[in-house]
Amino acid sequence: MPDSREAPQESRQDANLRTTQENLGSSFLTDGQTLSKASPRHAPEFSSPEKATDARLDSPEEALWTTRADGRVHLRMDPSCPQPPYTVHRMFYEALDKYGDLSALGFKRQGTWEYISYSQYYLLARKAAKGFLKLGLERAHSVAILGFNSPEWFFSAVGTVFAGGIVTGIYTTSSPEACQYIAQDCHANVIIVDTQKQLEKILKIWKNLPHLKAVVTYREPPPKKMANVYTMEEFMEVGNEVPEEALDTIIDAQQPNQCCVLVYTSGTTGNPKGVMLSQDNITWTARYGSQAGDIQPAEVQQEVVVSYLPLSHIAAQIYDLWTGIQWGAQVCFAEPDALKGSLVNTLREVEPTSHMGVPRVWEKIMERIQEVAAQSGFIWRKMLLWAMSVNLEQNLTCPGSDLKPFTTRLADYLVLAKVRQALGFARCQKNFYGAAPMTVETQNFFLGLNIRLYAGYGLSETSGPHFMSSPYNYRLYSSGKVVPGCQVKLVNQDAEGIGEICLWGRTIFMGYLNMEDKTCEALDADGWLHTGDAGRLDADGFLYITGRLKELIITAGGENVPPVPIEEAVKTELPIISNAMLIGDQRKFLSMLLTLKCTLDPDTSDPTDNLTEWAVEFCQRVGSKATTVSEIVQKKDEAVYQAIEEGIQRVNMNAAAQPYHIQKWAILERDFSISGGELGPTMKLKRLIVLEKYKDIIDSFYQEQK
Repeated sequence: MPDSREAPQESRQDANLRTTQENLGSSFLTDGQTLSKASPRHAPEFSSPEKATDARLDSPEEALWTTRADGRVHLRMDPSCPQPPYTVHRMFYEALDKYGDLSALGFKRQGTWEYISYSQYYLLARKAAKGFLKLGLERAHSVAILGFNSPEWFFSAVGTVFAGGIVTGIYTTSSPEACQYIAQDCHANVIIVDTQKQLEKILKIWKNLPHLKAVVTYREPPPKKMANVYTMEEFMEVGNEVPEEALDTIIDAQQPNQCCVLVYTSGTTGNPKGVMLSQDNITWTARYGSQAGDIQPAEVQQEVVVSYLPLSHIAAQIYDLWTGIQWGAQVCFAEPDALKGSLVNTLREVEPTSHMGVPRVWEKIMERIQEVAAQSGFIWRKMLLWAMSVNLEQNLTCPGSDLKPFTTRLADYLVLAKVRQALGFARCQKNFYGAAPMTVETQNFFLGLNIRLYAGYGLSETSGPHFMSSPYNYRLYSSGKVVPGCQVKLVNQDAEGIGEICLWGRTIFMGYLNMEDKTCEALDADGWLHTGDAGRLDADGFLYITGRLKELIITAGGENVPPVPIEEAVKTELPIISNAMLIGDQRKFLSMLLTLKCTLDPDTSDPTDNLTEWAVEFCQRVGSKATTVSEIVQKKDEAVYQAIEEGIQRVNMNAAAQPYHIQKWAILERDFSISGGELGPTMKLKRLIVLEKYKDIIDSFYQEQK
C-alpha cells in the first residue's frame, strides 16, 4: 500500500489499542498490558493488492477434491462465477480498511453491553494466531473449539486461519467419546473450551489424543493450575515472543484453495464426516451467498445480528462469523441459556436488522406467543386474532404487493407492530431459516404477524447457502433461487418433475477429511455434489424441497411415499402435536408415531410431562381436563384420542391415494429431544434412531391378528 497511508493508520490503531483495554478489561488484557503495536506496521506489507499471492493458483494436476487436510483443490471457476479468489486474511484486511472504527462484536458484561471494533478484532485475531504458533500449532492441523458463541470463539477462529491452522467447531452437547473422535480425526493441536464441564470432557480423553498440546479456557477458569491448560488471558500473552514477521510469512504463503474450516456433520449413522472448506469456499460464500439474501454492507446500513445458534454448524458460522467480517456487521452475542428462554431478552436489547433461526426456534417463538395470547384478556386476544387474520389473508393473496388496504395497515399499526417490538424485531427487515423443513402452520403464523420468513437451502458441503430467498426474491413455501454464480440440476426426475438435487459452484466443499469413499459417493466425476435431497424447480427457478431420498418410504406394495408432507399435514391439522414421524418402509400400510407439545425444563431444555398452554387449550376445546402428557397417554384420554383420530382421518381424506393413508398411530410418553437421541444438534429428526428406540411400539402396529 502507498507509504502515505501508513502513518495515520498506525495512530488510529494505537487509539484502538487503548479502547480495547478499556472495553475488555481483564477478559483478554490485564492491567498494564498492551497488544503488540507491530502488527499494523506489518499488515499492509503482505496484504497489498500489488503483492497478492492469490494469483498463484491451481496447478494443472490439482483435482476438484481432496481428502487430505494439507491438500489443494482446483477451484470451480467458469464464466458463471469468474470472481478472483482470495484468502480469509485478505477479506478481513479489506474490511479493516473500510470498517476499522465500527463496532464488530458486542458482548454483555455485568449487565452492560460493551463493544470491540474491527481494528481491535483484527489485532486480537493476530495475537491469538501468535499464541497458537507458540503452543505448537502445525500447518493444516486443527484448533477445535468446544464452547458457546462469544468474542473468544470468533477471534480464536480467525486467529487459527491466520496461523495456517484449520478451525473445527465441536457441538457443546457432544459426549467425551464424540469429542475424542473429532479431535483425533482433525489432528487438533489445541482445544478451546468455555466451561469446567467441557474441560472435564477433554481431560478425560486427553491421553487418547497424541496431537493435543494445550487446552485454553475462556468462560470459566480451570479449578486448579494444570500443565498445558491456559486461561484465555494467559494464552493471549503466550505468543508475545513470536515475531510479527513470522506470522506475516505464514499468512503470505496461504492460498484460497487450501482448507481453513472443518465442519463435522452430525450423521444419523456411523461416525460424523469432516467437511473440508477452503478459504475460497468461505470468502466467496460470505460475499455472494449473503448478497443473494440482501445482506447490506456497512457503507449502506450496518447489519446487526444476534449470535446464538451453534457455530459448529455451517449456517451459524457462515452467517455470524464470516459474513459479518465481509460486510462489517455488528454481531452481538446472546447468553449461553439463549434457547432456554433468554434469547428474546437479547433480541429486545439489541434489536437486530437481520435474524436467522432453525425452524424449531421459530416454532418455540410461535408457541410462546400462543401461550401469552391464551393467558391474555378477551379483548386483546380478539384484536390479535383479527389483526393476524387480515394480514395473513393479504400476505397470502398479494405476497409481492407493497400497497396494502387501510384495514391491514391499521391492524399492523395498532397490534402487530407492538408484538414485533415485544419480540425484538422492531428493526428486523430480514428473517431467515434453514437447516430443516418448516411447517406451513409456522410460516403462516409469522405471515400473520407481518414477518416473512426467508428460506435458504444448502448443506455443510455447500458452505451453507446455495439457494437463497430475500425481500426481492421470494416465493411462499419455496427455498428461494440459486445463488448467482452457482448451478443446479435435477437428476432422475419423475413425472411431476421431482428429482435428486445436484449442485455445482464455488460453494462446493473440498472433500471429506480422510474419507475417500464417502467423498466419491457425494461428488461425481464432473464435480457435481449429489445432495440426496429430492425437489422440484418451478418455471421461475424457485426450489421446492420434497424430502430426502433416503427417507422415502417404499411400502410393501411398491408405493413411493415422501413422509414430510404427510407429517406436516398432521401437525397443521392437530396443533397439539409436537413431532410426527411416518413409518411404513417395506410394510403393508403406513403408521405414525406422535408426541405432544410440552414445556421444557428451564435448566436442561429437556421435555417435561406438562403440556404447553396451547396444548391444554386444545384439550379443553375437545372436552378433556388433561394438563400432562402422562394423563393422556396412560389413561388413553378418550376426548384427546378421538380428536387426534378425527384429525388423522381429515389428513387421509386429502391424501393422493389409499396407500398414503395413515392406518395406525401411537402417542409417545415423551417428546423427542437432543438428549433422548431422536433429534440432532440442529433439531433434525434422526429417523433411524427413532425406528430402533421405539421398535416394540412400531412392531405392534404390524402384528397379525390371531
